[in-house]
Amino acid sequence: MGTAYKIKCKHCGTEFQHSASACYGLYQECVGCGSSVVETDIPIRCPSCLHVLNRTEQEFNEQVEVVITEDGQVTEYFVEMAHQVKIRGNIYKGVINNIDTNLQAAFVNFGNGKNGFLQIDEVHPEYYLVPHDASHGPKYPPIQKVLKVGQEVLVQVVKEPSGSKGAFLTTWISIAGRFLVLTPGQEQIGVSRKVEDPEERARLKDLLNGIQPGENMGVIIRTASEGASKASIQQDLQYLKKLWKDIQKKAPTEKSPSLIYQEADLATRSVRDYLSEDIVEIWTDDEATKARVEDIARLIFPDRAGEIVKLHKDQRQSLWERFNLLKQLETVTSREVVLPSGGRLVFDQTEALMAIDINSGKTQGKTNFEAMVFRTNMEAAEAIARHLRLRDIGGQVVIDFIEMRDKNHCREVERTLRNAMRKDRARHDVGHMSSFGLLELVRQRTGTSAISISCEPCPYCHGTGVRRNMEWQALQALRDLQSKLCRSLDNGKNKKNDKSSEPSTFTYESDTELALYLLNRKRDRIAALEEKYGVHIEIRLK
Repeated sequence: MGTAYKIKCKHCGTEFQHSASACYGLYQECVGCGSSVVETDIPIRCPSCLHVLNRTEQEFNEQVEVVITEDGQVTEYFVEMAHQVKIRGNIYKGVINNIDTNLQAAFVNFGNGKNGFLQIDEVHPEYYLVPHDASHGPKYPPIQKVLKVGQEVLVQVVKEPSGSKGAFLTTWISIAGRFLVLTPGQEQIGVSRKVEDPEERARLKDLLNGIQPGENMGVIIRTASEGASKASIQQDLQYLKKLWKDIQKKAPTEKSPSLIYQEADLATRSVRDYLSEDIVEIWTDDEATKARVEDIARLIFPDRAGEIVKLHKDQRQSLWERFNLLKQLETVTSREVVLPSGGRLVFDQTEALMAIDINSGKTQGKTNFEAMVFRTNMEAAEAIARHLRLRDIGGQVVIDFIEMRDKNHCREVERTLRNAMRKDRARHDVGHMSSFGLLELVRQRTGTSAISISCEPCPYCHGTGVRRNMEWQALQALRDLQSKLCRSLDNGKNKKNDKSSEPSTFTYESDTELALYLLNRKRDRIAALEEKYGVHIEIRLK
């Protein structure tokens, strides 16, 4: 038993029939076509334009936030919002739409609006139309001899689309698990560079000797595998291989472009990547999310999943209020961060780099100035390492430490920063402090930061952080008002009235703040314009 009904796509106008099982829940008013009933358990996708036409149960969770704390201090913060769908890690069956020989790249239609960008070095040899021997010529053949327009390819998104640029794609597929990353088509076996302990690296390499990923398959042991047993790693490998087999089975049967594999949601990824023996509790305020988190936690710790995953049910306060995290989360988007000693960190993002300035605040006397500077810089080093992770600051970072005379103090601050950065999962390289107190580091951006997801440029200053003061705005408004009065008289709309006649009304639109400033501070200038042009000026709010 089930229900069959016709749907008309609101995006492209395609009409198609959809069948729903009787077990699915129904929801009134389909956002795709206005139908009286539509299921909410699974997405309904238009076969032509591939837009999802209904609201699934998952989409009602318009925002997902993940906070990781250590001893009550926030160390990691992630955000996902429903209106900003993340596609990084997704696998699609796409079709070559265009080939650019100058860029040596192809543009792939993978069903996500803008075509994706596929460079020649991201094309797996299995897609080569003609064989290529890299030992007797260039490393890569010309892309026009590798791919052709209309060719179907299995691609994975490695970088989200930004602005006018489409997503960055690759045909070198990788699937991340708890302990391993499976790399089909690459016969490589290695250990993550983030595992720095020589003894642990040696132990993991020994474990790899007994792991056989299969023909034309490779694996990379992740950082989370530190301390993991061989049985756990083997179990993770079997899960990833089954997942890849499902992808291989599904891909030939789907029409291009289409979604083949979707990366796990934020909550699931966070538990998969961060759950370890050190994690005491996992709290969530949504029952559906709790069920998904428990499922992934049960795969890692079968005996502990029911104990560590807990549900927050108190509607009178949020989960962040319960654990007093609101003030800490506010600092994520703040330009300034206050240090325990009274000093401040100031973050300024430019087009080229992130500049971090350290201010000492109030000094505790001139006699102990060097000790105060050293203490402030030490606190700043710890806080900067934490905020680089919280804000997911990537690229070049320049830190302006307070200048210290003692070279030992400089080396100690450098050492503190390096040790604090070891907790960072992103690749980074920390330089040395210059004689002027400047230290440069480079950090990999691991994803879309919480700031870029939840914030937007100020509509007044457009991201500069400053705006014109009200006096300047008022003078410009008076100049604009006079110009409009002159043009109005020239067009004959407002003839200068005789003194005996009633003056006509001229309307000038302004925002509230500027209007109040004009009426309170520039009333004499407005009166002079009224007398000069013989009109009554009315300032109206936009």
